[in-house]
Amino acid sequence: MAFAPQDPRIPDPDDPVLQDDRVDYAPFPRSVTSARRYTARLVAHWGHPALAQDAELIVSELAANAVLHGSVPGRHFRVRLTLTKNHLRIAVSDAKGERVPRPRRPTPDDKFGRGLLIVRALAARWGVRERIVGKEVWVELDIARPLAGP
Repeated sequence: MAFAPQDPRIPDPDDPVLQDDRVDYAPFPRSVTSARRYTARLVAHWGHPALAQDAELIVSELAANAVLHGSVPGRHFRVRLTLTKNHLRIAVSDAKGERVPRPRRPTPDDKFGRGLLIVRALAARWGVRERIVGKEVWVELDIARPLAGP
């Protein structure tokens, strides 16, 4: 895992938050589709259409894990998107803190187990943090900076 150099909950004065949004979803498979589509639209609306597809895929994988492995009856999962000057942060939280996700080494015949490998391949950093109830899986995508002109 590549962890952020500091606790991502502590604001970095050199990387101010520009946008922040969170949505709670019922733990049903159709919510994964809703979260994925909302993420792509929001990231593009925030001015980063080049990141929208990666963000959409990451949310899809993390939300699916929250529904399959982190759901508790009567509890929702949350998707939070935070845009800073340098990063797009995606965090998906659910109510089961005892089920910490770990990348697996699936065989070619395995039907599951590739989601975190995809997340890890796309993310600049990712990790898991405990919450009072449950856990949060977070991912950071770096914002590409335009090259300086002549």
